[in-house]
Parts: sequence; structure tokens; C-alpha cells
Amino acid sequence: MKLLLITAVAEFENEVKQILKKAQVKTFSYREVTGYRNTSEDAIESNWFGTEMNENESILFYAFVENDKVDDVFNGIDEFNAKQETLSHIHSAIINIEKSN
Repeated sequence: MKLLLITAVAEFENEVKQILKKAQVKTFSYREVTGYRNTSEDAIESNWFGTEMNENESILFYAFVENDKVDDVFNGIDEFNAKQETLSHIHSAIINIEKSN
């Protein structure tokens, strides 16, 4: 079993849910979070917002996932990200679970 973490901008909520559904991940949790991006190292000309810290409405999904479903989730995310014309993508990570009840 693995702990799956997925972050994305709030606009991608339905797409993440569809990816999980297609991968047959039937139980998950999610919550709204505020994402931050420090743009202090970006050139001023490329910084649209004119400040060093940008906040985004984001979402965080987390689920305990069977090992055989992990690749399906990652493949779905890769397919979605490949089609994006924006800089924003869905990000994911897996954490191994040594023991759980």
C-alpha cells in the first residue's frame, strides 16, 4: 500500500477526480489549500503580478492506494499534463507505507 499525494490548482479538481476514478481509486480525501510561489528570483519583466509571493487557490488530494493502481494514476496525470498549454500542472508523489491499521 502507498500514500498518494496530489496537488493542483483548484481549477483541476474535476480532472483529478476523473483520473482517480479511471484508475479505480474509490476512496480518497481532499481539501482546499493555498499554494505559494516565491518569484523573487524571476525577472521583473516576467513577473505578471509584480510581487515576490504569489498565492493560488489549490487542492490537495491524498489516498491510500494499492500498489497496482499507482501506475494508472501516474499515467493519467502524465497524459493530462502533456495536453496542458499552461504552466500549471498536476503534481503527485508516492510515499511507501511500512505499517498501517
